[in-house]
Amino acid sequence: RIGVLPELDELRRLKSDTEGFLRDLREREATRSGIPSLKVQFNKVFGYYIEITHAHRDKVPADYIRKQTLTGAERYITPELKAFEEKILTAEERIARIETDRYADLLDRLQPYLAPLQKQAQLLAAVDVTHSLARAAQLNGYARPVITEQEGIEITAGRHPVIERLLPRESPFVPNDLSLSASDAQILLITGPNMAGKSALLRQTALIVILAQIGSYVPAQSAVLGVVDKVFTRVGASDNLAAGESTFLVEMNETARILNTATERSLVLLDEVGRGTSTYDGVSIAWALVEFIHEHAPVAAKTLFATHYHELAELAERLPRVRNFHVAVKETQGKVIFLRKLLPGHAEHSFGIQVAEMAGLPRPLVERARALLAHFEAEHGEALKDGARESKSSSLTKSRSDAKTQLSMFTQADDTANRIRALLQGTDLNRLTPIEALLKLQEIQRALEK
Repeated sequence: RIGVLPELDELRRLKSDTEGFLRDLREREATRSGIPSLKVQFNKVFGYYIEITHAHRDKVPADYIRKQTLTGAERYITPELKAFEEKILTAEERIARIETDRYADLLDRLQPYLAPLQKQAQLLAAVDVTHSLARAAQLNGYARPVITEQEGIEITAGRHPVIERLLPRESPFVPNDLSLSASDAQILLITGPNMAGKSALLRQTALIVILAQIGSYVPAQSAVLGVVDKVFTRVGASDNLAAGESTFLVEMNETARILNTATERSLVLLDEVGRGTSTYDGVSIAWALVEFIHEHAPVAAKTLFATHYHELAELAERLPRVRNFHVAVKETQGKVIFLRKLLPGHAEHSFGIQVAEMAGLPRPLVERARALLAHFEAEHGEALKDGARESKSSSLTKSRSDAKTQLSMFTQADDTANRIRALLQGTDLNRLTPIEALLKLQEIQRALEK
């Protein structure tokens, strides 16, 4: 602080007001010598100097020391200027040394009081944190959660604490209710198009749980929460190229860690698990993952699973603690309006092309995508909607005839294909002679001509 150490104050003034010192020095020397054109300057070779033209050479004071002769002027130094130069060039180092010494001395004197000082710091930190949480709760209308010994999560009108603050006033955040319980609704399968708000719902649930368990009020109308031991998330796309790990491998590694660590007291958030591989592989992994979490008691965690795989909706009919929910949207004149509301049941459509159009993809590309979708739907003989695939896994899912599932772009189950499949079934290619192969080829050709 200013006034404690005069030496330190002077060094700081020298460092911060070098121009002021040089200006005062020039004015004093110009008055003393009677040379109004006297200059005080600096260069890297000679440092600070006083420059006087030859026209005023006879007025140079006797204590000036000649430093350099130029064509039209002489350069001098004075004892005062030399002392200033030494001070200014070493000021930074001297300031650091003085401050370090004083700080070390302070620490030495504080040693006997270290324990009470640390205790005071901890108390102040606790006051700071709790005051901040209370202020946030007051400003944003948070509610006091009820923490119970039960294992359920009941949230009424829950909100995302960050997103709700970032939205413009004309587009307020849409709150949602959510209910999870180990005995009834252990796993919620959440469907809906991209941008509808599935990921925000997953994240806000985790944030509400974490805020409640650190002693904060929560962004909701009310919340009754059982104690959660861990929160696991598998969201977003990432890879580890340096280790040779693809996005899908990273996703599977993270999922494996969840399954090996989660308990019935855990909260698991899964966002689009399985999308990093082929459709059939992805839906099979996702299906088996839901079954595993549901059926294995050590891993029976409360789970929110956001997905575009509409086949998974049938799990709600097969597994007693699985529930279907969807984030509501409204389609008007080919446009999608996101209602952001979580409702029971699964979404019928993915609205992928509409979302792509909203994102700004070129119109010719969007129109081509619509034409291709209509073509693939026509080939399958039923008006499957965007993102739905005709289920080819009837042995696994035992799909109802009216179930709307995802569209496979590369499967054509027509009569001709069935006839060719029948001709090839039971044929052992390793034992087939060339003549038999030609005859088999003839049979296939005749089947194609029918």
